[in-house]
Amino acid sequence: MIALAGYDETEDGSRPPRSSEAVYLKLKQAILDNRYPPGAQILESQIASEFEASRTPVRESFVRLQQEGLLEIVPRHGVRISALSPGDMREIYEILMSLEPTAVELLVARRPDRAELSGLVRACDDMENALAGAQPDLVAWAMADEHFHMSLAKLCGNKRLAAMILTVWDQAHRARMFTLSLRPLPLQSTAEHRAVVDAVLAGDGDRARELYFAHRKRGGNELTTIIERHGIQRL
Repeated sequence: MIALAGYDETEDGSRPPRSSEAVYLKLKQAILDNRYPPGAQILESQIASEFEASRTPVRESFVRLQQEGLLEIVPRHGVRISALSPGDMREIYEILMSLEPTAVELLVARRPDRAELSGLVRACDDMENALAGAQPDLVAWAMADEHFHMSLAKLCGNKRLAAMILTVWDQAHRARMFTLSLRPLPLQSTAEHRAVVDAVLAGDGDRARELYFAHRKRGGNELTTIIERHGIQRL
């Protein structure tokens, strides 16, 4: 049978099983959006029912997401959504401080033109615009910030390095969103993003690497300090 856009039933009227990739992406987004909070336990049958999928793609998705550190498979009890401690966040930022400066250095070495960097420039514009009004839009700022970091990783030219960065970034996503309203208005962070892009456009790899490292170090210290100050033990 040929699948047609807009049709989601098989010839006998039943719904086709969702692919492993579709279930994986949907479940991952649900975890990142905190629909399943840290520490929550969910069953294979529950996800299969909610996502209208067979158990096989659900099981395969659990394995992939465990490898990415977003959940833990508990034999005979489904899975437990992973929680992050302040120590976990410190480790995550230490990893990002090592990987992302290398990514930006590789990007500069590729000598990208301005058109290729348009996504990074636009992300900086969006961050600045999100903070410009009388009522700063922190969610819009966070989305632009995430787009900046993910785009830069993908542009570095090293697929394995990019995959490592994106995996660690996903692990930190919930903590960053949870603490968004607790942090100072991210004016300094926005300026740091713009400075990194300017260094990339200027072809200065050493400067771009130095700026990115300092940005990650300051941001990590700020986030872990807030977590500890508010006594947050699990994210």
